[in-house]
Amino acid sequence: MRRIGWGAFALFLAAFAVFESVKYGLPTTLAALAFFALIDIARLAGVRPPGVLYQAVHRVWIPLVVLVVYSFGPIVWPPLFTAGLGWLARIALERTLGRRVASRDVPAER
Repeated sequence: MRRIGWGAFALFLAAFAVFESVKYGLPTTLAALAFFALIDIARLAGVRPPGVLYQAVHRVWIPLVVLVVYSFGPIVWPPLFTAGLGWLARIALERTLGRRVASRDVPAER
């Protein structure tokens, strides 16, 4: 049931990112795609579990804070919002596929 919820959330976030990208143009599209690929970019850069940076790119609360602060704050730069959407959509997709964050106490899944 949890995976279904994450899947629905991932679809919603992806659709919202596409909507914002069409509305605001190429910079927002690039930001959403770059942050959707952030987990892969971090892995290619050598970030491995259970390091702090690995934990940071896999946590839901960081892109969620970006989205909330953008929504209620004075910042008006749409690429920042779509970057948060792309990042959160990727995390939701990872959780839908059953990939969880490796912690210091639990060995990483292969």
